[in-house]
Amino acid sequence: MRPVLARVTDALVLLWLVATLTFVLLHLAPGDPVLLLGGPAASAAELAQRRAALGLDAPLAAQYARWLAGVLQGELGESLARAIPVRRVIAEALPVSLLLGGASLVVSLVGGVLVGSWQALRLSPRADRWVTTLATVAQAVPGFWLALALVVVFTSGMATLGAPPWLRLPAFGMRDPALPPEAGGVGDLVRHAILPVLTLAVPGVAGMARYARQAVREAQGLPHVLVARARGVPRRLLDARHILRPGAASLVVLAGLLLPGVIAGSVFVEQVFAWPGMGRAMLAAIAARDYPVVQGMALVYAGAVVASTLVTDLLLVLLDPRRRAP
Repeated sequence: MRPVLARVTDALVLLWLVATLTFVLLHLAPGDPVLLLGGPAASAAELAQRRAALGLDAPLAAQYARWLAGVLQGELGESLARAIPVRRVIAEALPVSLLLGGASLVVSLVGGVLVGSWQALRLSPRADRWVTTLATVAQAVPGFWLALALVVVFTSGMATLGAPPWLRLPAFGMRDPALPPEAGGVGDLVRHAILPVLTLAVPGVAGMARYARQAVREAQGLPHVLVARARGVPRRLLDARHILRPGAASLVVLAGLLLPGVIAGSVFVEQVFAWPGMGRAMLAAIAARDYPVVQGMALVYAGAVVASTLVTDLLLVLLDPRRRAP
């Protein structure tokens, strides 16, 4: 029980540090939201009145204390640019990001484990080296380049080659604007999600495959695996029960480590593919110097990363008895 409480405490302290650092850096960055809201024609008196109404005339320490007190009460403030609660802004954008990030995480995890296990268990050394090289290249490819390359190949490229319409994947938005609101449905959403999900999942699959391959290779050399192989245990049973299962703890850790990459990548992916999620809303808020929205979304992002790390640590303790305190 004590190790669990210690991990939870560390997670809360880390979340507080991230939120505080975000608040300070955001307010120290160049730009004044009052000037953006008031416009060039606003007088000094009007700007001062608006600044006082928004509470931005108070010292930075007082603004921080007021914001932190609101967060502890579940209040994230009100958007400066849209004049609506920050919770509403997040509620509108979060489902889109969850859909995109959840799909890419599943693809990364399942695809990476399958590819890595296939490399370790089935491929010849020469073929394994080729696949490992391709995985390394795929993991190192910049996300923005991959996004543009996918658009060139599967959108404009397919149109240039005269491919049928069902092969021309849409590059922007979540649905076809030419269709009426009641048309399209899940099929149209899936077609629009393919390219952004691939952009996020390809590096994840490559990274997960490399670590899954290594985990399986290490499991193949365990004493009980060698004994089972010497006793003539069928290969499928040997792979499933004695090789893949011992690597579960390592794969749980890697799955938790995928989330920060997905969160970071979703910011530009949503912008490139015009998905109205958290990343796109956060970029718009940064451009407008909408402090409450940026702070609220940064808190959600940090909470997701910290929570995934905490859950990963706890699952690792459950899967690996050696990590449990005596």
